[in-house]
Amino acid sequence: MEKINREEFEEVVVNIGRVTKVVKGGRRFRFTALVVVGNKKGTVGFGYGKAKEVPDAIKKAIDDAFKNLVTINLKGTTIAHDIEHKYKASKIILKPAAEGTGAIAGGAARPVIELAGIKDIIAKSLGSNNPNNLVRCTIEALTRIKG
Repeated sequence: MEKINREEFEEVVVNIGRVTKVVKGGRRFRFTALVVVGNKKGTVGFGYGKAKEVPDAIKKAIDDAFKNLVTINLKGTTIAHDIEHKYKASKIILKPAAEGTGAIAGGAARPVIELAGIKDIIAKSLGSNNPNNLVRCTIEALTRIKG
């Protein structure tokens, strides 16, 4: 496996969650971070990190994301064909669009699509909009595209 040049990748923090544990002395806070990384040339990945401080959680999530990189088949600035994918309660529909349309996507699907390097696409998320499931659903749908 070739060494990944981390400089050419961009990262986007999709979601930061605050988790509270109630103990005898009060509340203990921990943070979770969901991060998407991509080089805008067809490689994208996501990572999840948990820590007592937000920057540490983000750093862990970025390290995790580089372990889960996938390559996507692009057809110019869009994708080759329509695809529907379901992951747990999240469902996403991706459709190729004409050049100049832009990335029409909402929620957690947008950073995945943008960092994958897809410029023209129409995406619709149905069902659960839970960021963790939606990011995973979008990435799985993109990997299923046949070039």
